[in-house]
Amino acid sequence: MPALRLEVFDTAPAADGSMQPLVEATAVEEAKVASFEQGYSAGWDDAVAAQQGDQGRIRADLARNLQSLSFTFQDARSHVLQSIKPLILEMVNRLLPEVAREALAPTVLDAVMPLADELADAPLTLVLNPAVRAQVEDLLTQATGLPMVIDEEPTMPDGQVYIRFGASETKIDLGQVTTDIAIAVRAFFNLNT
Repeated sequence: MPALRLEVFDTAPAADGSMQPLVEATAVEEAKVASFEQGYSAGWDDAVAAQQGDQGRIRADLARNLQSLSFTFQDARSHVLQSIKPLILEMVNRLLPEVAREALAPTVLDAVMPLADELADAPLTLVLNPAVRAQVEDLLTQATGLPMVIDEEPTMPDGQVYIRFGASETKIDLGQVTTDIAIAVRAFFNLNT
């Protein structure tokens, strides 16, 4: 059986009868390079578009997750504050006044000590409620030994003391301090609800 001959279409007969290629070899190479560049550019553009799409999706997911997390944090904070509110309010209502009563005598002592150098022999006058007299008088007598005149005023609140020396007067009002703290704590909880 004879060998199969295929017709070659990329050549044309020359004047001398030999077959010449229709397209120059350099033109074929240039076409290959151009098609490679075109394919590479298209692939690069596709990759950039895919990356931008991924980044957009990631940003949207991140924003959605952060918003969800923010609501979760606010919900948790609100729940914790509501859980401790009764405890804190009870401490403010019961414990704080007791702490203020215990701190009254040391607070009066702290206010009197800077005056001790100026007192010499002039007596210090304290105006206070009779219920706190013993506590304040004992601490001041032990700590300073200063001459004192104590005026009892039954209408004064327990946490209030006036310290008079000559023409100057200092007011200590721990009752007002505890009231202000209680108001601030209640306002904090009302603001958070």
